[in-house]
Amino acid sequence: MDQDIERVLVHERRIRDRVAELGARISRDYAGKDLTVVALLKGGVVFLADIIRSISIPMDLDFAWASSYGDRTTSSGNVVLKVVPDTNLRGRHVLLVDDILDTGRTLARVSAELTDRLGAAEVKTCVLLDKAARREVPVHADYVGFEVENVFVVGYGLDFDDRYRNLPYIGVLKPHLYSK
Repeated sequence: MDQDIERVLVHERRIRDRVAELGARISRDYAGKDLTVVALLKGGVVFLADIIRSISIPMDLDFAWASSYGDRTTSSGNVVLKVVPDTNLRGRHVLLVDDILDTGRTLARVSAELTDRLGAAEVKTCVLLDKAARREVPVHADYVGFEVENVFVVGYGLDFDDRYRNLPYIGVLKPHLYSK
């Protein structure tokens, strides 16, 4: 798999250090509050595992699954919610965790579901990567691991056609592999 990577954008050690910083900040910000972490499947799972272990306060955990990519490299623009949390979120503080914020459509749609339909008191977002150059919806993340340029990234949960998620770093995929 390493041979498919054009260059490493964020090394494993930098990810580990930044996740620890984010976890400490989240722990301070949510101290004394009822926190529920909602992770977006599938890409957010690797980041989720590390971020929740770095949070030092009590929390609940649930999952949502939204998709707009399929086997494509760009969003279709149509966000489909496949799984919605079954935890009672009414009046709770929710931290929505995802791997990447790019167009903003997914975070906007899921955040709206969590507040409008499931009654969360507030929804804040935590993403490993923020790719602002691709933003189509005015959404910002409250907690960001790294800002990245507009390149196709894989690793640490991010995939192309469900591959490369298990790389321990964030890498730029060689264009000939996804431009067929």
